[in-house]
Amino acid sequence: MKTQLTEMFNIEFPLFAFTHCRDVVVAVSKAGGFGVYAAGGLSNEQFEIDLKWIDEHIGSKSYGVDLLIPHKSLDQNEQFDAAKLQSKIPQEYGDFRAGILEKHGIDGSEFRKFDNDDKRSMGLAKNTKEEGARNIVDIALSHPISLIVNALGVPPAWLLDIAKEKGIKVGAMIGAAKHAVRQAEAGVDLLIASGTEAGGHTGDVSTMVLIPEIYEAIKPYGDIPILAAGGIMNGQQMAAAMTMGASGAWCGSVWLTTIESELPLVMKEKIIAANSSQTIRSKSRTGKHSRQLISPWTDAWEEPDAPEPLPMPLQTMVTDPPLLKAFKLAEGGHEGAKELITYWVGQGIGLTKYSISASDVVQEFKEGFISGYERLMQFTED
Repeated sequence: MKTQLTEMFNIEFPLFAFTHCRDVVVAVSKAGGFGVYAAGGLSNEQFEIDLKWIDEHIGSKSYGVDLLIPHKSLDQNEQFDAAKLQSKIPQEYGDFRAGILEKHGIDGSEFRKFDNDDKRSMGLAKNTKEEGARNIVDIALSHPISLIVNALGVPPAWLLDIAKEKGIKVGAMIGAAKHAVRQAEAGVDLLIASGTEAGGHTGDVSTMVLIPEIYEAIKPYGDIPILAAGGIMNGQQMAAAMTMGASGAWCGSVWLTTIESELPLVMKEKIIAANSSQTIRSKSRTGKHSRQLISPWTDAWEEPDAPEPLPMPLQTMVTDPPLLKAFKLAEGGHEGAKELITYWVGQGIGLTKYSISASDVVQEFKEGFISGYERLMQFTED
């Protein structure tokens, strides 16, 4: 296949895999797509270890990284101070999260106070600060990556300058046409247009509307390639998005149930059993709107007496530690924990029926794309 993106990254098929699993990154890139490793709340040390592992296993194939450098977050320009951040969380949030656990047979006493040392939420909080963001970027740039994507706003000017100097492309996640224009004006190399169907942080405009809207909005800024994201789980959907102006697809949820995925089996089974109506877009997980699987945990935060979600990164500091405990208990067979656990997923999970390898997913996308293309051509034949 020949698109702007296959030429830009020297890949066979313009399917981009957003994933927290380094094994998926390698499998997708080796299968002809493009793996993108999500740094998320990783510590600098773990990020370095994982990128080194990818380098050792991916061969000459291209890959990229996804960072969370928000355009706005609490005390963003201040030096990272864990104790100061924790002091900003009212006691009611500790009592509330502990109460959810206890209603499901889990001891929540340790979560009534905010004196824990949860590595992921603290890592995320640290990486939202400029110093932390620069550190994580420096690590990424010390590896042979081809792409850096920022998921929460216009990438900082310093990031764009460094990437341009090193010949690395910069992408940005967007959920509205006006955001696409801002990103184009800032000088990003590609846009990931994420419809509201997507898992994780997402806007409220559907993919079907968003792709052609952005395609038209950015025409004055040159031929900037667009990756379609949000609810895309097969090649037919990818083909449809490309008829509307996209040059490829960016997928996240489809990799969650793969054999290589980092998710525990109990979570994979829960996702496979779910349908497309069993997700919710809420601020309750991170402080910004994100789509996740419905569970008693998400239901609790939607109740009238639930506390209002705190700004990023405070809400992550509230929710991550108890959910991590629930995950561990669920893996051990705890029934209450199995009910509680949730994860970021898109509405396309209703199309997931089984677990296969990531490379097989890429192959199915290729076959589905051809099928969709051939069906479209039937309508123009004499």
